[in-house]
Amino acid sequence: MTTLHLTGPILAGDDDVRPEAWVVGGRVTYERPASVDARVDGWAIPGIVDMHCHVAIGPAGPVEDIDLARKIAQSERDSGVLLIRDVGSTVDLSPLDGDPALPRIIRSGRFIARPKRYLPGYAVEIEPEQLPEETARQARLGTGWVKLVADWIDRSLGADGDLAPLWSARQLADAVTAAHAHGARVTAHTFSTEAIDDLLAAGIDCIEHGTGMTDEHAERAAREGIPVVPTLRQAANFESFAAQGEAKFPRYAERMRRMHARRYEHVGRLHDAGVTLLLGSDAGTSIGHGEPALEAAEMAKAMPAADVVAGATWRARRFLGASVLEEGDPANVVVLAADPREDIGALRAPVAVLLGGTSYS
Repeated sequence: MTTLHLTGPILAGDDDVRPEAWVVGGRVTYERPASVDARVDGWAIPGIVDMHCHVAIGPAGPVEDIDLARKIAQSERDSGVLLIRDVGSTVDLSPLDGDPALPRIIRSGRFIARPKRYLPGYAVEIEPEQLPEETARQARLGTGWVKLVADWIDRSLGADGDLAPLWSARQLADAVTAAHAHGARVTAHTFSTEAIDDLLAAGIDCIEHGTGMTDEHAERAAREGIPVVPTLRQAANFESFAAQGEAKFPRYAERMRRMHARRYEHVGRLHDAGVTLLLGSDAGTSIGHGEPALEAAEMAKAMPAADVVAGATWRARRFLGASVLEEGDPANVVVLAADPREDIGALRAPVAVLLGGTSYS
């Protein structure tokens, strides 16, 4: 295997910047080897983490072909995403586990929702009293996470239809307890304000979107170490969601437009409150795969670029229990032409992508 010299700097943590590193036997070392085969110049960061990705959802919807899912994972890899938390799939992704040519995929199994309270065909649809049992089942099928749909539009209310919680506080608490008993953590889709109190009280481990969180919610999430994945490119779609639903559901449309208009301010307030914000693309359907740099650029409109980079790399990796760039860690490295903390656009065109020391650039 080729021995590489990463000329650096090496960004391995918030206060961990090292001048150079080497890749020997597919692993990172900070001890100069006897010989080097090649060098790679540039700013090196740990492989990007997409905390909210759907490997088996493409532009036309759910993917049933595992080979197509494999190609989607490859596109993520080539963009610099070397660790994926898949938060909802309609196909068994376990055949991709352990493939050295693919990003590591942490699987959440199927979305869990109630009948007619999510996108048709995407979720396991159950009645509320079944939630703890189904959460336990998905925990066993996944590899560390379970994904709940915590709120969605309630169409049964007619013109008053709006975002509303799917589960009671007790059902959520029992579901989180069930997941934890099986060694899994729980994250939840939530756009609304109304669902947040019960999610926090239930001991939720992460929040997806979080567009309805108040300042009080942000303070609690920061205090309890609950990260939020803001998916700003998805929030950019809220205007179109409003337009689609306005004729039948005006209250819903008004809410979605309000959240769309304040999306950058909202993420900025979460950041200022001390919430850990992690990068997630929500890739699938309207959002393309292999585009982490576009989500990072959106986040950088609301918070410092340095915190965006941290939330896309070492902070996310440590939250997931994955390697960063310590001595002996797998060489899962993205090399950039400039310091992304100063120029977030540097993420768009990696100089090199190394997965286990193998180059995919």
